[in-house]
Amino acid sequence: MLPVAILAGGLATRLRPLTETIPKAMVAVNGEPFAFHQLRLLRRHGIEQAVFCLAHLGQQVVDAVGDGTRFGVRVSYSFDGPTLLGTAGALRIAAPSLGGDFFVLYGDAFLDCDYAAVERAYRRAGKPALMTVFQNDGQWDTSNVEFQDGRIIAYSKVHQTPRMRHIDYGLGVLSASVLDTVPADQVTDLASIYEGLAASEDLAALEVSQRFYEIGSYAGLSEIEHYLKEVERR
Repeated sequence: MLPVAILAGGLATRLRPLTETIPKAMVAVNGEPFAFHQLRLLRRHGIEQAVFCLAHLGQQVVDAVGDGTRFGVRVSYSFDGPTLLGTAGALRIAAPSLGGDFFVLYGDAFLDCDYAAVERAYRRAGKPALMTVFQNDGQWDTSNVEFQDGRIIAYSKVHQTPRMRHIDYGLGVLSASVLDTVPADQVTDLASIYEGLAASEDLAALEVSQRFYEIGSYAGLSEIEHYLKEVERR
């Protein structure tokens, strides 16, 4: 299985004041840091290597997770430095630790989908990137993908249209080559990379059916706590 880059360097402003003293990855979910739940999920789906892209209070993640042995995942770390570089900028720094192709996962996302199927779809597509999409219909967050006949017609986090019924699920696959144009000293968001790839028809897509959970807000945090309790009862 491909390694995974976990984007966990943001300021998590929607979870303040909680995240003024801890990074989002360390926010407690049912008594444990969210990163612990995320790593166990990844291992269940066959992931063996992860690189956390960190910035804000990131040393706390290093201290808590360590080398990942207890989760069965080889974990390493990449830091933005004194200035936040955005999600694509963080990936550019981490790329040498990830190899030619890798999964990209948002650090606040809990995505219980078939990671092997995502990797297979990426290989089949022969494109430099793949985005997983979910038919959200604006239910859990703002839909930002126009998806039709297995193709991404348009993607934007800024300019949404009524035709956008799907959403960026939060898991992608990238070739490191797509990061070659990311400036070393400039804030660059992964969304802008995806948007450009979609416009040039270089962004493959795979629709998933399992809904996403996230801890990006207090409402999302409450939902995932409830979901994981239900899973434990089964």
